[in-house]
Amino acid sequence: MIFESLEVGPLGVNCFILGCEETGQGVVIDAGGDARDIIAVVERQGLTIAHIINTHGHFDHIGANRALKERFSANLMIHAADIPLLDRAADIAKAYGIPGENSPQPDTCLEDGMEISFGKLAMTVLHTPGHSPGGCCFYLEAEQKIITGDTLFADSIGRTDLPGGSHEQLLDSVRAKLFTLPDHVVAYPGHGPETTIGHEKRHNPYF
Repeated sequence: MIFESLEVGPLGVNCFILGCEETGQGVVIDAGGDARDIIAVVERQGLTIAHIINTHGHFDHIGANRALKERFSANLMIHAADIPLLDRAADIAKAYGIPGENSPQPDTCLEDGMEISFGKLAMTVLHTPGHSPGGCCFYLEAEQKIITGDTLFADSIGRTDLPGGSHEQLLDSVRAKLFTLPDHVVAYPGHGPETTIGHEKRHNPYF
């Protein structure tokens, strides 16, 4: 499996490029900005992008959606609850003094439990609201990896003071959807370093 990440955009979002080595089909998760850098990785890996996927709709995670959609004509995916954020991203970013870009509307809405396939690989969508209403994580069971967006960080969790956020809902999401996974599963957050489910269960101060 091809699994590569790079830090993109003004807020340092972890963008993930995943691919099936056998078929060359891949996905981009959280194209937050720096589209040329993301495209360069895709081209270096020789991938055909099937899906552009957002863990959630905040402006720092969707900034390169449009450029990648135009370049790859791929299926854009986000949970329906975060669609209202897509055409407000530029205004919200501006309020923080940061350049931002609105995103095209999705082609497909993510749903809890759905399977996303690319080549001979697949990952399962886990809806984990709390940071945003439509926040999702992506579990690659065969590889024992999970991409957690801004739901769970190394020794922390996503902020819940933004519109649509809920601290209790986020804690419930992590307990029900993430902490039920095996301890050795490696978690790849939307910002910062990777961690493991077991480490967070034992040491994350929010739990």
